[in-house]
Amino acid sequence: MKYENGRDVFPPRLLKQIQKYVSGRLVYIPANDKKRMWGETSGYRQYLLERNRDIKAKFIAGTGIDQLANEYYLSFESIKKIVYSKKEVFIMEYKCTLSSAQDFARHDKLEEWVHTYLLSDGHNKAFSDGLKICDRYFLGPLKMPLSLFKRCCGPEENMQWRINEAWFEKHVNELKETIEHEKDMPPLIAHFLINDGKTDGEFELNDGNHRLEAYSRLGIKEYYVIIWITQKSEYDLFRSKYSQYLD
Repeated sequence: MKYENGRDVFPPRLLKQIQKYVSGRLVYIPANDKKRMWGETSGYRQYLLERNRDIKAKFIAGTGIDQLANEYYLSFESIKKIVYSKKEVFIMEYKCTLSSAQDFARHDKLEEWVHTYLLSDGHNKAFSDGLKICDRYFLGPLKMPLSLFKRCCGPEENMQWRINEAWFEKHVNELKETIEHEKDMPPLIAHFLINDGKTDGEFELNDGNHRLEAYSRLGIKEYYVIIWITQKSEYDLFRSKYSQYLD
């Protein structure tokens, strides 16, 4: 059995938890006794499921079959079989709007909307890939006070992701004009988590930093947010603390 570095196997937060118990030691992790389906052990079956979902999401968002065939090194006919497959039906029409996200949520497909958005209008495949590392809870879209959320992207020195001030201002001003005329803007996306050493939860705004600033400058106090959560304890805390925003 080949030795593997935990940093190459586990998500960072899980690795931190494991290090509390077995830092620097070799540990054998037994396989689950449950009978596995073909491809599950190697991860190939999961890879195919995720790949096909990405292909369908991009097709729904408007990418042509020829382009998908070139991108995924598959034949035209193979792409057709994937996007029109009856096994994993995806017939809802995606739009980059709040009402579309709400419609997906009503059909228990909120996670599908999130990935379709991130792979198209959101231009954030890395975020989509990260969300797929393990199962997540997805709630919303929930109408919440925007004061609960803080930007992590902007020109300020304290920002996690610093960007050019002129470009930031240009984008925010364009969004202000759009928001004043378009009431069906897509929801923000935020992570609710309990950071190490803390007992209370907090939010990380993953998508919508420029929109949040535009809403603030327009004096808009509330808007819709999709909340994603990883741990059951965090999910329970969110439902307890913010129950007034849940349907």
